[in-house]
Formats: sequence, C-alpha cells, structure tokens
Amino acid sequence: MKILLIGAGGYLGSAVADHLDEAGHHIVELTRATDDRPQNGREQRVGDLTDPRSLTRAVTPDIDAVINMATPTGDAETDAAAIAALTDPLRGTGRAFVYTSGVWVLGATGPGPVDENTPANPIPIVGYRPTIERQVLDTAASGVRALVIRPGIVHGRGGGIPALLVNLAREHAAPRFVGEESVRWPMVHVDDLADLFVAAVERAPAGSLWHGVSETAVAVHDLASAAGRAAGVQAQPQGWPLDQAREALGALFADALALDQSVSGDAARDKLGWRPRRDGAIADLVDGSYR
Repeated sequence: MKILLIGAGGYLGSAVADHLDEAGHHIVELTRATDDRPQNGREQRVGDLTDPRSLTRAVTPDIDAVINMATPTGDAETDAAAIAALTDPLRGTGRAFVYTSGVWVLGATGPGPVDENTPANPIPIVGYRPTIERQVLDTAASGVRALVIRPGIVHGRGGGIPALLVNLAREHAAPRFVGEESVRWPMVHVDDLADLFVAAVERAPAGSLWHGVSETAVAVHDLASAAGRAAGVQAQPQGWPLDQAREALGALFADALALDQSVSGDAARDKLGWRPRRDGAIADLVDGSYR
C-alpha cells in the first residue's frame, strides 16, 4: 500500500513508519517543507494541519491509506477542518483513514478494565477528542475505511511519558508520581503499538475503534520505582501533590498523569491477531531502553 503518514517524525510516528516499511508498504511523509535530500529516502509531500487545502492536495488518487498521527492543534474547529480535508478525497473509494486518539478520552475508569464499548468521558486535556473520533468514524458511511486507535501510555525506545518519570527521579533525587499511590496506567510498548497500526491499516473493518493497550493497569508507584532505578536513584517513590505538579507541569497535563485507568486491549488481539511481544513497562524501565 502507498500510505500518507502524518506525524512520521514524532515518537510514535517514527516507529509506525519503521514497521510499515518492514511490512513492505510505501511511505509518503507529510511535511511542512520538503527536504531535497531526506535522510530516510522517503517520498515527501507538503501540508499543514492549519491549511486544509494543502491536506486535500496531498491525498492524491495513488494514496491507498492515510494515517494521522499528528499532535492535535488544540483547536477543535481547526482539527475538524483537517479531518474533513483529509477524508473528503477518500469518500466512496474504500480507502483507509486511521486516526490516532488516546485512552484519556475514557476518563477515570474505576476498577475496570473497560473496552471499546465504554462511553467516552474525556478529561479536559482531550476534551473535544471524542467529537473528532466520531467525525472520523462517521465517514465510514460515505465509503471511507475509517478507523480510530486509542493508544495507552506509550513506552519504549527511551521515550514517552516514562522518560519524564526518569528525568523527575534524577531532578529530585527520588522517584516521583503525580497524585495518589493507587493510580494505574494502561501501557503499551511503542513497537507493539506500531504493529497494531500495521494490522489495522491492512485489515481492520470500516468504522472500527481499537484500544492499543498491552498491559491493562500498571501501578504508577511501581513505574516510578522502576524509573528511579533507571535513573540510578535508590530512594523510595514519593507522591507529588497535585497542586505542586500542576504548577510545574501545567494543570491539564498534571491532571492527566494523576488519572487512574484500567483499559483492555483484548479486542485487537482477538479480532486483528495483534500479538504484543516486547517487554512490559517495568522491565523496559529497569533493564531496557531507559538505562
């Protein structure tokens, strides 16, 4: 397949690009400006999420699928216009459009685990994201193979939010977690998640929603402890009062880090044959990519 990939230079996007390459797909990167000599040798097209016409121009008839992994702009109308511009050329063709959302749209889940049938209850940092999800999925009625993937908290390749925990442990000479010790995070390795994107773009049915989660609920206390070991810090994990974390990290992000969730990714295993096989988050922090 010839796949237009938006956000190919990001943490998750670069992993997905690698895995699509390995699966034999042809990647076209959407960039704000072309590079005469791109280091990875991939084809590039110019486009910007704030310029709908540029997005529509990029989705030419030779594009078999579009995967949007770009960070949202933060403006609901701008993001909705970008989705319309990217999906309009796909209507009536059966070509795929994959939108990257996230499990924070579920809000606090209670004991869980919750699945894809659970109604969205977004926290403020992703407040309008369910509306964008619905906009994407509704295009299935117009002949787009529209898909939404909600990753859990992503780890691996030394990046993502776990890298923040490592840095906090170094900075404060003690592991830190935001909020209550009882908080749990649904986790997924970035390369396992990239495998899910490949599986989805290849064979997921139109109008489907998938949770990219390999570990349903990992205690943040244990993650902070493992991050401390990765940072060479032997102290016991300390809770970071939410008001202090909000001041340091911003209220929206701090509240997201304090969110307790238990989320199932079983549907992708059962229906798409997704098989996560990399180290879990704790092992990755202690002995893997964060050392």
